[in-house]
Amino acid sequence: MIHLEQVSKSFEQQPILHNINMHIAPGEFAFLQGRSGSGKSTLVKLLYRELERDTGSITIDGVSIDKLAKYELRRKMGVIFQSFELLERKTVLENIVLAGQILGRDPDKMEAEAMRLLKRVGLEEKAHVLPTKLSGGQQQRVAIVRALLNKPKIILADEPTGNLDPETASEVLMLMRELREEEGVAMLVITHSQHLIETFAEKSWILKEGGVYERQ
Repeated sequence: MIHLEQVSKSFEQQPILHNINMHIAPGEFAFLQGRSGSGKSTLVKLLYRELERDTGSITIDGVSIDKLAKYELRRKMGVIFQSFELLERKTVLENIVLAGQILGRDPDKMEAEAMRLLKRVGLEEKAHVLPTKLSGGQQQRVAIVRALLNKPKIILADEPTGNLDPETASEVLMLMRELREEEGVAMLVITHSQHLIETFAEKSWILKEGGVYERQ
């Protein structure tokens, strides 16, 4: 589903990532761990082309990301951020449906799909409230629904539990694992939490000194 081969990235001649090799199979629940500043977020941004790599190749679902327009690439993936990234002046439902509208999809179909997913995560009754009325855990559930809306092949989750307490973090990761199975999507979770990796990971890597090393 995701394949990186010899991927490198530098900023102002300072190497950040060096000869990264990773493979994530369809439906896999994989984790990448590293300290702050180790390059975890940089790697995620390379995958959805917010940044461009210097060398190496990246394929998603068997296709080089260089052969995909950015909107085509982002239709194949959903992204979840630590800070939720919800618009405060739009309702929960509006925030979710916007992810489909940006890609030109039918608003009515998107609304029906959003409501199905909101029901699945226990937030159906919150569809018409503003995100500021929700707890951190609820906001992250909304962000997960938004990431799943376009039926992606993969979810990239960049520190999705970083703003949550340990109990809520575990609940959110358990939900993500369940949805991974139900929706048939691979997930790559970026985290610094050893506990979450030991509890949930099927495959995991550690990123240090610019290199990625798979945990055995």
